[in-house]
Amino acid sequence: MSTTPVIEVERLNLSYGDFHAVQNLSFQVRPGELYALLGTNGAGKTSTLETIEGHRTPTSGTVRVFGHGPDDRRTVRPRMGVMLQESGFSPDLTVRESVDLIGRLTRRTDDVDRVLDLVGLSDRAGRKVAQLSGGEKRRLDFATAAYGTPELLFLDEPTTGLDIQSRDALWATVDRLREDGATIVLTTHYLEEAQQRADRIGLMHQGTLHREGTVSELTRTLPAVIRFSLPASVPALPLQAVVDRDGKALVETFTMQKDLHLLLGWAQDHAVELRDLEAGPTRLDDVFRAIGSAPSHAN
Repeated sequence: MSTTPVIEVERLNLSYGDFHAVQNLSFQVRPGELYALLGTNGAGKTSTLETIEGHRTPTSGTVRVFGHGPDDRRTVRPRMGVMLQESGFSPDLTVRESVDLIGRLTRRTDDVDRVLDLVGLSDRAGRKVAQLSGGEKRRLDFATAAYGTPELLFLDEPTTGLDIQSRDALWATVDRLREDGATIVLTTHYLEEAQQRADRIGLMHQGTLHREGTVSELTRTLPAVIRFSLPASVPALPLQAVVDRDGKALVETFTMQKDLHLLLGWAQDHAVELRDLEAGPTRLDDVFRAIGSAPSHAN
């Protein structure tokens, strides 16, 4: 597999009048990876993705997709699938007609029946879009993005409105596309999906790339946590903790294994039961919450 980045963004700026939506943004997406671009509300990620997809013109900076400008649609668009939050299909077209139309517009070739089977819409092929449920419309969005097995796939909130079975089926299809070498760019408010599936994550805040890295790299920037409940009248704890009036204790630590060993030894020595004991690394949602309270970093 080529090591040349599929997407290259260098010092991208996007302004709307006096408002700077994106400021000096730089990042790359590597071949075959699942890159999650996340951000707080108004962070600029939608404007960034629309520029990469060729829907917006940057105020300044450079964007390359497969080594070409996004405006080179004849070269780039057939290799790229886009699943928007709302695709806006004509309500009077059937499911089959909608998938076939998008295929023709993007100049990708595929078997419509294969794609409908892939997303579980074969039995809805002749039904008009207006007659679909919200979840079925979301599967139709995915079908038009995956049509033609694109090399690069943008998934914007792909599982919104889907039940558990449909979510699992969508991600199973994404996994198969990745096995075939597809590169995925994901945006989602379901942070557990990004934590479970992303190879790397870019966190945007106030128009800049605030942090970037693997889940492990991002979560290591905040302390791990140890939680437990204490009975009344116990000896002083061997480490610093916040204990509320109900005896629920919270320990934040960058040396979890050492502190957990110390805590368990103390409990053993003093015959103290640590009820509801939990210990684990910081989650991605904790990192996400911390963004708003920290200054943004310019690239």
